[in-house]
Amino acid sequence: MPTRAELTFDRILAAVLFVCAMLSLALYQQMGVFAHPAPMWVGVLTSLGMCAPLAWRRLYPVSVMFASGGLFVVAALLSVSEQLIANVCLFLAIYTVGAVVENRDRARLMRVVMMSGMLVFLVVGLYIQVMDPNLISKIPQVGALSPLVAFLLAQILINVLYFAGAYIMGEIAFRVRVRERELRALTEELERERARGARQAVVLERVRIARELHDVVAHHVSLMGVQAGAARFVLDQDPVAARTALHQVEDSARLAISELRGLLGTLREADLALDAAPPSTVGLSALPALIRMSEDAGLPTRFEIQGAEVPVSDLTGFTLYRIAQESLTNARKHGGQAATADVRLRYLDDGVELEIGNTGAMPVPRTQTGHGQLGMRERIAAAGGRLEYGPRSRGGYLVRAFIPTLGSSPSEGITP
Repeated sequence: MPTRAELTFDRILAAVLFVCAMLSLALYQQMGVFAHPAPMWVGVLTSLGMCAPLAWRRLYPVSVMFASGGLFVVAALLSVSEQLIANVCLFLAIYTVGAVVENRDRARLMRVVMMSGMLVFLVVGLYIQVMDPNLISKIPQVGALSPLVAFLLAQILINVLYFAGAYIMGEIAFRVRVRERELRALTEELERERARGARQAVVLERVRIARELHDVVAHHVSLMGVQAGAARFVLDQDPVAARTALHQVEDSARLAISELRGLLGTLREADLALDAAPPSTVGLSALPALIRMSEDAGLPTRFEIQGAEVPVSDLTGFTLYRIAQESLTNARKHGGQAATADVRLRYLDDGVELEIGNTGAMPVPRTQTGHGQLGMRERIAAAGGRLEYGPRSRGGYLVRAFIPTLGSSPSEGITP
């Protein structure tokens, strides 16, 4: 449907053309082009009939075209003096059908029918003119290209160019409209994609923040809970052990606050990208300290490094550290008092593998409400690695993480 601005433009155009038609009619009447011109009022009515329908040319293009063509023929038969604006109106009517009708087959058929009818009218008109004795006597007819033949050819050429121009310009205008519509649709789609991308970026950032907070808080709070429970249990029998456990609770609290401050400080950086360096300085070099903290919390843990040590990226070291931290936290929470843990760090030819196993029981809860395993999967996926976890056949639980080095890809692993 045409817009309000387009309809307003068409109404103004129709009014301007009618004013021009009145001026043209007055000038042609004064020039005396026709020996017996139609009365002035007939010219006014035919001009109004040619110009007024153009106000609705986008709404009813085919009807306006045939109405303009019919009135053009009537005006010619009645010898109306005004011809200039009538031709402009007819041209615009034919052009509009080609420019706005969405059904292209119908648009082409209607214009061909219209132009065929006008061609018949032209041929009949030329035949009548040629058969007019007064015209024949005034135009020389001598030679292969006599003035009479030149006159007829000029009439045909003018009309062919006239109708072909209206047809071709309509086709071009329609194609331009289609391209503009496609560009507008593409622009809207790009805007939707941009908004969708912005929403996804926010969601990813929220997930990343939640994952970091979970890893920082859950580990230290778990340690504090275990140590506080141990202090309460031995408070009366062994005050020294209770005091040691409370010191460990205090140290864990300080570490938790320190890591939280570091995390929040990094998250405040406006230019931090989603794939930037992890918001922490911990890495593989911090694993011995993590093992000591696990032992202090009551989980005997053995640490072993296999293979020749090679430098790894900050993201790889940070990811493996967090997986070890989460796995040891889960072992303390679910493994029982007699549980022990083994941490093995392997430097392989194609990557680095971290394996955390424990001998305790790992009951699977009926409803999974935690975020630890989800966070581990997200971290290992971001690093391009592979994560396996599950109960071992000989008892206990095993977590194995593998991250390829630069130029290698994750290989198929062994199910625990």
